[in-house]
Amino acid sequence: MRTVKLAGKDVPAIGQGTWYMGEDPHQRSREVAALQHGIDLGLTLIDSAEMYAEGGAEEVVGQAIAGRRDKVFVVSKVYPHNASRNGVPAACERSLKRLGTDFIDLYLLHWRGQYPLEETVEAFERLREAGKIGRWGVSNFDVDDLRELGSSDCAVNQVLYNPSQRGIEFDLLPWSQKRQMPTMAYCPLAQAGRLLKHPTLIDIAERHGATPAQVSLAWVTRQAGVIAIPKAVEPEHVRLNAAAASLNLSSEDLRAIDRAFPAPTRKQHLAMV
Repeated sequence: MRTVKLAGKDVPAIGQGTWYMGEDPHQRSREVAALQHGIDLGLTLIDSAEMYAEGGAEEVVGQAIAGRRDKVFVVSKVYPHNASRNGVPAACERSLKRLGTDFIDLYLLHWRGQYPLEETVEAFERLREAGKIGRWGVSNFDVDDLRELGSSDCAVNQVLYNPSQRGIEFDLLPWSQKRQMPTMAYCPLAQAGRLLKHPTLIDIAERHGATPAQVSLAWVTRQAGVIAIPKAVEPEHVRLNAAAASLNLSSEDLRAIDRAFPAPTRKQHLAMV
């Protein structure tokens, strides 16, 4: 599987998201099994957040990685209202407990809030010095936010990116690539998988003997330094996500997607969900 250098480690270009996991106790065993299946298939980067099911998703991840922590790269995120000098370490400790680990590989600020960035970064750095996290990064930051952050220690920016949401290509993605800062794409299939019924993606998928979801994942990860984190619970969807890493889109395919979903020609407001 193709890898991306993230926080000093090689991680798969396609990982596993956990948004909406942990909300229904009756689905817990299926969610845990899905994540474990993904790990077995090489999807060893798992992204979560204290916001997801108010910690429930982290608990699912904790169950999934029990006994195999050394095989996975764990990402989690802190709420902006917890991103103060004292709030960050307290939130991190709660996440560590739910995850059943003493170390988070990558810890992100979920989006900007009321606390100054320098205060949050100071708290992140103290966590890193204490060995609680490996690196820190941000989510939902635009170019101006990253410039204000003004730190080369930021390991990643996690943002919305898929064929129907290409705004970051105008300035944010090139800015990050120039600085060798990886981009993590959430909702790479769009919300509720709306992209999967688009005729262009269906046509391309049929040519490759693939699925529209695989086409979207291959398209998102075609860019250098971009990691996709789709969420899947069905075992077959997990398998298809992993297989998408080996799908190579042709120049004809890319032109067809450009026609269906034109690239931005001007600055756009950063899309978020």
